[in-house]
Amino acid sequence: MVSLYITITIIVLMVAYAGFEGTMNLFFYIYLQIRFFPLRIRINLMKRKLKKELDRDMKRFMEDR
Repeated sequence: MVSLYITITIIVLMVAYAGFEGTMNLFFYIYLQIRFFPLRIRINLMKRKLKKELDRDMKRFMEDR
């Protein structure tokens, strides 16, 4: 129950400090960060895979010269 009061107090203080629009922008930013987190993981895995393939191909290319 205490955590609910603390959360409400923090949100009220955020609205008082930054205004409603600023607080909503912050929550929207957090929402976007959470939503695109899996996408960033997939991009990093893809980047790692492509780097490994390019390194392997570059090694073959240098051997064939």
